[in-house]
Amino acid sequence: MAGGGGTRFWPLSTKEEPKQFLNLSGKDIMVNETIDRQKGLIEEEDLFIVTNASQAELMLEKTEGRVKKDHILAEPAARNTAACIGYAAMEILKKYGDGIMCIFAADAHIRDSLEYRRVMKEAVRTAEETDALVTIGIHPTFPSTGYGYIRHSAQEGKVYHKVEEFVEKPDAQTAAAYLSDGGYAWNSGMFIWKASTILGYFQRLLPDIYECLTKIGDAMGTEEEKKVLWEVYPSIPKISVDYGIMERADHVLMLEGDFGWSDVGSWDTLDTIREKDENGNIRCGDTLLLNSHNCVAYAKNKLIAAVDVDNLIMVEADGAILVCPLDKAQKVKDIVETLSKEGREKYL
Repeated sequence: MAGGGGTRFWPLSTKEEPKQFLNLSGKDIMVNETIDRQKGLIEEEDLFIVTNASQAELMLEKTEGRVKKDHILAEPAARNTAACIGYAAMEILKKYGDGIMCIFAADAHIRDSLEYRRVMKEAVRTAEETDALVTIGIHPTFPSTGYGYIRHSAQEGKVYHKVEEFVEKPDAQTAAAYLSDGGYAWNSGMFIWKASTILGYFQRLLPDIYECLTKIGDAMGTEEEKKVLWEVYPSIPKISVDYGIMERADHVLMLEGDFGWSDVGSWDTLDTIREKDENGNIRCGDTLLLNSHNCVAYAKNKLIAAVDVDNLIMVEADGAILVCPLDKAQKVKDIVETLSKEGREKYL
């Protein structure tokens, strides 16, 4: 899934070049790192990317031949993750008859690729053998208030756990209780299931969306495919697969992953992929930080210089400058929303 805007990484992430196209790690852009991580798990010719139609050409260019052109599925409109996943499931059903889908965001970071692939192979086997909706829960390493959680129970003699409940992002006290309990995992948003299984859940739980997907599926492979897609897709109701299906499904299993996962969702999470200096600063590009501590300084085109500051985010990119307290990183999206309301699109 690679159609998001990455607004919490503004001003580096923009509509023209959103987060999935950024090289935040210093190694490669995020979507390419996600693709390369699947080697040994998924054949290259079986990889699909769902992205916004406005980003499709850039996606083809940036992925450098890693994905077949007709496997880049272009959404005419952003309709949240249920539509995105349903569209991909219908495409797979038409191309393969059926198949196991492994679904992941294009902009997550994983440190231990070998362990990741081991867990994913177990998840694929679980989906094949149980016909369940399978998800990956991340073993929590601290009481995060930025992630949703999965309450789960171990099944004797099985590699998987039964999902008891999905819970929203907690406050600090609740997050600490979850960590102490031991029966909670972070919700990674990674899913594994048969295309036919998830479409069956669409039919049962989201029949209005399923009706739209069926119309699109019936047109696949015909001269009418693009016309029908552009007519029908924008009318699909907006809902996430979590709310629409996962929280309501009756057969959901979880495998726990401990492979250094992070969704790298905002500037304050950059330390999951970048090393800090001796003063706790993360510095990218041309920067000079004097007597400054625990800051994020990211310069794209110009020098960022600071003296005697602590716990700040400072970003310079494409004619815009962001200054924000480190603990207010989630509010960067408010800047993007305000600029959009004020019609200041040149900064977005």
